[in-house]
Amino acid sequence: MPQGQQDAATVTPEGRPLATTIDGVLTRTTPNHIDHRGNVFEIFEGENEFWSSPVVYAYQFSVRPHQMKGWGVHDNKLDRYTIISGEVLLFLWDDREDSPTRGVVQKVVLSDAAVRQVIIPVGVWHLSVNLRDVDAHLINLPTEPYHHSSPDRRLLAWDDPSVPIDLRPHLPQF
Repeated sequence: MPQGQQDAATVTPEGRPLATTIDGVLTRTTPNHIDHRGNVFEIFEGENEFWSSPVVYAYQFSVRPHQMKGWGVHDNKLDRYTIISGEVLLFLWDDREDSPTRGVVQKVVLSDAAVRQVIIPVGVWHLSVNLRDVDAHLINLPTEPYHHSSPDRRLLAWDDPSVPIDLRPHLPQF
C-alpha cells in the first residue's frame, strides 16, 4: 500500500500564508458587500495603510485565458493591482540589490473570490498568468502616470535564464 508524503502546512490557523514574502509587497482582501441584487466591492476608500500614496493614474488591463504577461519591472513607480474578474497567478521576484528579501520569489493568487489587491514595489519583477478559461480583468492604479515617450518599464522573456524560478511546472498547459 502506498505511504504517500506528509502534506506541508501552507497557512496559519488564522489563514495567513506561511510562505516567505517580499519586503514591501502588500496584499488585501477588499470589503465586499453581497445581497440578493448582486455585489459591490470597494477599490479605494481613501487614504489608509494600503493607499498611502495618492491615486494619480488608473487603467484597466486584461490577460487572455491561459496566457501570461511579464516579466516586467519599474524603476520609479509602484503598481497597485485590483482584480475585477477572473483569477491570476502573480509571480513576484525581488532582485533589488539593497533588499532584505533579495532573491525571494513570491506567488500571489489574485481572485474575485479572495485576495483582490496587491502592491508591487519599485524594483520587483512581476509576471501574471491567467488560470481560467475566460479573460482576467484588472485595474492598475500606479503611483505615477504612464509616460508614453519614455515608459518606466523594463522587460524580460518569461523563460529568461536570469530568473531564479522555472515557471513551467507552475503554469497551466497552454
